[in-house]
Amino acid sequence: MDVSIVIPFLNESPNLKPLCDEIKTAMDTIDKQYEVIFIDDGSTDDGCDVLASCRETMPQIKVVSFRRNFGQTAAMVAGLDYAQGDIVVTLDADRQNDPADIPALIAKIEEGYDMVCGWRFDRQDTYLSRKLPSMLANRLISKITDVRLHDYGCTLKAMRKELAKRVTLYGEMHRFIPAVASGVGAKMAEVKVNHRARTAGESKYGISRTFRVVLDLITVKFLLRYHARPLHFFGMPGLALGGIGGALIAYLTVARLFFGVPLGDRPLLIFAFMLLIIGLQFILFGLIGEMQTRTYYESQNKPIYHVRNTIGIETDDTKKG
Repeated sequence: MDVSIVIPFLNESPNLKPLCDEIKTAMDTIDKQYEVIFIDDGSTDDGCDVLASCRETMPQIKVVSFRRNFGQTAAMVAGLDYAQGDIVVTLDADRQNDPADIPALIAKIEEGYDMVCGWRFDRQDTYLSRKLPSMLANRLISKITDVRLHDYGCTLKAMRKELAKRVTLYGEMHRFIPAVASGVGAKMAEVKVNHRARTAGESKYGISRTFRVVLDLITVKFLLRYHARPLHFFGMPGLALGGIGGALIAYLTVARLFFGVPLGDRPLLIFAFMLLIIGLQFILFGLIGEMQTRTYYESQNKPIYHVRNTIGIETDDTKKG
């Protein structure tokens, strides 16, 4: 299998048949064996029946149906798990992504990149509710993750199979796939893609999504930078707070012993002890996190590094070949 196309969907019945036709037209232009994996995220319409009828003329279609709605991230993970192609392409089912761009993404992957992200440079959405929040979120994400992309929210992406199987997602982190991929050293590129206005169905996103992005971004930043060394995350504020508290206690001790300053009615003394205790708690949190990290890696044999390729070194895969 050369290419796997992963498409999560939720109540997109009117869009599925035209989307399948567009995918077939796009993929017929390149000499690739492909599969199209639709992930039904608990739809209540007849989307699965539509796809079953599409299979009669397009046997490349495969459908995975969830028992209930688990969210787009879970649907994306399921699609990546079931994908068998050497290159995995993801896109939305609302037809705002143009399947005609898929060959360009695949060609870019074949230039040597691990992931190619779509950039909706002429986005056909409302400005205040969709485009402006997205622009602000993209700048914030790029600043915090150090992954410079114009468009994090574009689902249209292509990645190599080995990267797709390595990306670990949960919660609502599907929008941070490039940041997660960067964490394992993926070589990325960005390609301008066509973006179309929605013609059928209803959008599943609102302005509230922006606030969830900010919360997820905090999680991603922590996981990318401190997941293997939580003591550094908790220890720095712990040392700062504890140091300030200790300095205040030392000052008050000198004032009491050498200058006879009464301390019984000094709120500063209580504040100093609070800072010292909070600082110690932060450090203890970090130590507990360090122990959990060691348990996580050692119990599951998780690697602490990822190798792109080797020269002159035999691996199990090269021996099999």
